[in-house]
Amino acid sequence: MKNYTITVNGTVYEVTVEETGSAPAAAAPRAAAPAPAAAAPKAAPAAGAQGSVKVEAPMSGKVLSVKASVGQQVKRGEVLLILEAMKMENDIVAPQDGTVASIDCAAGDAVDTGAVLATLR
Repeated sequence: MKNYTITVNGTVYEVTVEETGSAPAAAAPRAAAPAPAAAAPKAAPAAGAQGSVKVEAPMSGKVLSVKASVGQQVKRGEVLLILEAMKMENDIVAPQDGTVASIDCAAGDAVDTGAVLATLR
C-alpha cells in the first residue's frame, strides 16, 4: 500500500493505493474523505481595511510577485503585481491614482478570474 496526499481545488485528500498483481482487487472502491488541512486558510482582511476600488484578476493564473504594498501611493498604470497565465507574465496595474488599501493575495497564490487581488482608496 502507498499513501498519497492529493490537493483538488484547494481541498486536501489522503489517498491510499493498493498495489495488486495482474488480477484486479476484489474489494469495493471507497470514496476518499477530505483530510484535515495542514494550514488554515488565509483570513480575509477586515472590512474597514479594504478600499472602494477593486483590482480583479482578468484571468486565472498564479501570482508571481507583488510589487506594491499597503499604504503605497500609486499612479494609474503603475504595476501592482505580476500574474502568470499560460506561461506568460502579465502586469496587473492600478486602474486609477490612489493609495493601496489592501493586498488580497501573495506570491505563489493561484487565483481565478474575477478574484480580488487588491483594493485602492
